Amino acid sequence: MNIVVLCGGISNERDVSLTSGSGVARALRERGHNVVLMDLYFGCEESYDDPKELFTRSREDAQYKVLADTPDLETVKAMRHQANNSLMGDNVLEICNAADITFLALHGEEGENGKLQAALDIAGIKYTGSGYLGSAIAMNKGLSKMIFRENNIPTAPAVTLKKGKTPYEEIGFPCVVKPCSGGSSVGTSVVYSREEYAKALETAFRYENEVIVEKYIKGRELQVGVLDGKAMPVIEIIPKQGFYDYKTKYQAGLADEICPAPISDEDTQRIQRLAEKVTQALMIDAYCRIDFIMADDEAHTLYCLEANTLPGMTPTSLIPQMAAVEGMNFGELCDKIIQVSLEKYEK
Repeated sequence: MNIVVLCGGISNERDVSLTSGSGVARALRERGHNVVLMDLYFGCEESYDDPKELFTRSREDAQYKVLADTPDLETVKAMRHQANNSLMGDNVLEICNAADITFLALHGEEGENGKLQAALDIAGIKYTGSGYLGSAIAMNKGLSKMIFRENNIPTAPAVTLKKGKTPYEEIGFPCVVKPCSGGSSVGTSVVYSREEYAKALETAFRYENEVIVEKYIKGRELQVGVLDGKAMPVIEIIPKQGFYDYKTKYQAGLADEICPAPISDEDTQRIQRLAEKVTQALMIDAYCRIDFIMADDEAHTLYCLEANTLPGMTPTSLIPQMAAVEGMNFGELCDKIIQVSLEKYEK
């Protein structure tokens, strides 16, 4: 197949996306596909008469790694020659149109909030992952929580707070403050006092104008992928210090990730069925990852935190670890994602 792997973009998770994209492109080439790795923000500056030429050209893509801090996006913007505010670089749609499918290895708002998916739909371009509606719903944590409650999916009490409004403290402490549509825990703080709360709001509002203030639930952090409507093995995340923030997620050795999670068969079944229910409620297609907390109470109460419609595909990412437990290597996982994503166009 001729495949575009679309990555990069201009979100705070740009480095994560570049790392995911380069790994996916390499794996797909090893499985015999013709692949163009393309940065959504910079596009393609190679000359061609027909975009299909690009798929058979010999190329060696750059290797990327996720640094401890998020990228300086102003520096990234200064590197582009296009003098406009478009989130898409040169020739993106034309080259994607020449492919059999576009593999979305994007992370963060611009790649996951449904706008890109809608643009690709309008252009008649097939792509991996959820459609525009499921992407948009899942990206907005406040809206997701409303749908959770409507569908009897347990979730931590929370409020949505807009920039400039009176700070809301009725959730109490400890609480979690995070951007409403962010990812990879960028701008997220665990707060234990009024002084920390003010600083946490300031941090979260740097990234967007709407934040979530959520009750902190003490318990075990459990995550589960859903692929083609079926839950994958559960993984437990145990940070070695602090919480599972951006640095801990992507720097090797800062957290223990245990898959399958050391929980009872009953708890495993509960969380897997709940994850499948979440994907249906949020209208998520193809694959995703659902994040939970299992409370330290006698009932092992589960709370759904959020859904991720384009989960990471880096060397330390969780979906590849879950697939490995099922006997599926990284390349096979990438091909499976393509297969189940193409099926939605046959309905």
